[in-house]
Amino acid sequence: MRRRYPPFVTLLEWFEFASYLVTVVGLPFAIVVFIYEQRRERKNEEEEIYQRLSDEYTNFLKLVLDNADLQLLRQHCAVELAPEQIERRLAIFGILVSIFERAYLLVYEERMDKQTRRMWLSWEDYMREWCRRVEFRAVLPELLKGEDEDFSCLIKRIAVEEAASLSTN
Repeated sequence: MRRRYPPFVTLLEWFEFASYLVTVVGLPFAIVVFIYEQRRERKNEEEEIYQRLSDEYTNFLKLVLDNADLQLLRQHCAVELAPEQIERRLAIFGILVSIFERAYLLVYEERMDKQTRRMWLSWEDYMREWCRRVEFRAVLPELLKGEDEDFSCLIKRIAVEEAASLSTN
């Protein structure tokens, strides 16, 4: 003869089985979803940082255009600048170094994934482009006073490399 259990016992057994199922299947799934969301959020934050930095650089270029008399977009300044113009150029270079340092602090890492490396290399290209300018390299030591030490070492190295490449060409 088969023993019959009251209906609540089978209900308890079912809840126990459901809790095991949640533990075995649901918890690992929730962890995977959590990790995926964290990575996606981190990627979105990195892209947002890069976009804000790019906007800052665009605004900087507008400032350069507004001060066209300083001839900052040329490799060599063809005209002699007045003291007021030299002061404006120094201030503009100071803004540029500040943008570069911010990019270094927010984007550069010793070990970068592919996307971060691409973002960083675009900033390094901008640094190299400006370090090719004699006027920029001349005031760089003054502009780097008080800046992040690692950033200072990096941009000084870039300036030396660019000066050397210009002298060999």
